[in-house]
Amino acid sequence: MPKAIKTETPYTKQFKDEFNRLCWSRNRGVAWSDFVAISACSISNAVDSAMFEQREQMYMRIIQGYTKEEQDIFAQLFAITVLALEENPEQDFLGDIYSTLELLNKNIGQVFTPYPVATMMAMSTCGNWAEHINEKGFISINDPCCGAGVMLVAVANVARKQGINYQKSMVFVGQDIDFTVAMMCYIQLSLLGCVGYVIVGNSLLLDPPSRENIWHLPMSFLRRNLMEKFLHQACDGGEG
Repeated sequence: MPKAIKTETPYTKQFKDEFNRLCWSRNRGVAWSDFVAISACSISNAVDSAMFEQREQMYMRIIQGYTKEEQDIFAQLFAITVLALEENPEQDFLGDIYSTLELLNKNIGQVFTPYPVATMMAMSTCGNWAEHINEKGFISINDPCCGAGVMLVAVANVARKQGINYQKSMVFVGQDIDFTVAMMCYIQLSLLGCVGYVIVGNSLLLDPPSRENIWHLPMSFLRRNLMEKFLHQACDGGEG
């Protein structure tokens, strides 16, 4: 089967050009993982005081390995990501770039779903969302193998087109065994203003994740009532 042709936008080209500047003397996979980690830490530390010290240590441990010029490139990459998703939220911006740069972890079988396919899947399940929200007050969406979050991003956009304010009535939960792609999901859901959290860990294990592996999305701190409803129902074994 031929590979799908991806149209390169000005933002993806600019991102790749900046990213390649980091990789003249560095491993591309390491540079990408470091960019994602420090970006996620920066987002988390703006809102999650409980994990501030631990994530600040992670941030400093990584950033100190780069020159001032390289640190500025990280900031530019994050700014491009923000602008790209602000202009067009209907995309898997980081996931697409990660794929085209051939950074997928083949050892654990990483394959990312194309955004149009994710949209089609979201549309096929959105029939009773509004009805369920009217009845229960909210709905929750869980992707136990979230990758960069393409399915969750697609669900948010489909809900918006259906007239549903996903920032007020939906909770998004993503989980992935790979730290880097889980943080890509965390970044993208954060920038889209989703409520919920992303877990780093194996979804097949029954043990609850440690607090350090739960990355709460910034909007969750503004929608505390929604999160409390979700967590109360989750503890009771109910379905959102």
